[in-house]
Amino acid sequence: MEHFIGKEINPNNVKAADILVGIPSYNEAATIAYPIKQAAEGLKKYFSDYKCVIINCDANSTDGTKEIFLNTPTGNIPKIYLSLPPNLTGKGNVLKMLFHKAGELEAKAIITVDADLKSITPKWIRNLGEPLFQDFDYVTPLYVRHKYDGTITNSVVYPLTRALYGRRIRQPIGGDFGFSARMAKVYRESNFWDEEVAKFGIDIWMTTLAINEGVPICQSFMGRPKIHRAKDPAKTLGPMFYQVVGTVFNLMERFENNWKAVKWSKPTAIFGFGLGETEMPPPVEVDQASLLQKFLDGFKQYKPVWEKVIYPPNLNKLEEIKTLSLERFEFPVELWIKIIYDFAVGHKNKVVEQQLICEALIPLYFGKTLSYVKKTERMSIQEAEEFIDYECEMFEKAKPYLLQRWDETTH
Repeated sequence: MEHFIGKEINPNNVKAADILVGIPSYNEAATIAYPIKQAAEGLKKYFSDYKCVIINCDANSTDGTKEIFLNTPTGNIPKIYLSLPPNLTGKGNVLKMLFHKAGELEAKAIITVDADLKSITPKWIRNLGEPLFQDFDYVTPLYVRHKYDGTITNSVVYPLTRALYGRRIRQPIGGDFGFSARMAKVYRESNFWDEEVAKFGIDIWMTTLAINEGVPICQSFMGRPKIHRAKDPAKTLGPMFYQVVGTVFNLMERFENNWKAVKWSKPTAIFGFGLGETEMPPPVEVDQASLLQKFLDGFKQYKPVWEKVIYPPNLNKLEEIKTLSLERFEFPVELWIKIIYDFAVGHKNKVVEQQLICEALIPLYFGKTLSYVKKTERMSIQEAEEFIDYECEMFEKAKPYLLQRWDETTH
């Protein structure tokens, strides 16, 4: 284990702790001080009877993140700085240090929060930590997000995870989590770890392992929207998409026997009551013309891959959508679901290189995102939420299609 932590700075010589707050970072000097202060406040206010520590798990930042972390005052809450060995990066690798440190310090509860959070309050620490002392082993956040923030979650990860494993966990890759000593041990000892999980696949890996471990899971109302560096879905995606989606697909093979037995989803317990403050998340601007262009470019770039992956009748329908103007553009949800299931099957069967399969899904995802933006343009956040829920039900209804295709040996 020691070789995994490149550098450790433990000014207070902390040897044991009940509660850890881990803040993963890579070049977050500009933003990390705020979540550190809020975490310290939350620990002092709500967990004063416990031994607590704040840990910065860093991927060799070069912008002074370490110095900001060590110099940000946290009162009587000690801090530990951990960094990966040189030349190793990735959010998953960074959190792996936290899983190991949790074992070493014999922590009962571990909380992680993103280093770029602008909306975190001390209550977030309570909401992610308290259920862990009430027999829950895994806590996911529930916050109001702008309807165009988190589109990978809305279009792919949430509906697919829900349809596969039968649990409605609205933010399976929320980034802010709570987990118990039991889950930290599962994460430490898991023999399923690859390049995708070591990077942005980590969040869905954590959630999927918790579901399949059968531990008590709850969602916790955060009371405020998640405000961080929100990104226009047309502009920023790249590696994150295939790391997340590739991890979902890989875990489908791992847990095949579990999800094949699941017919419908059931709700997940919610900690804290009501949607909290009605504070609205900041707007996310979306460039619709750019989304359409990227969808159309996919036909030029990935058509040969699509022909190997997508069931022919679905590919024919895709050709029809291609002819629609921006004004009339629509990507029917039934088609989207079948295509996602086709890609899961193609990935399992390795019809082409697996990373290429995930990359070839990106232009289609842009088309689906455009369709979602157009459909929900005039909807409130609540109405958009109901629309996503409807699409999730469609994913569940179409599961027999996945089961049938999954077990066919040929395309």
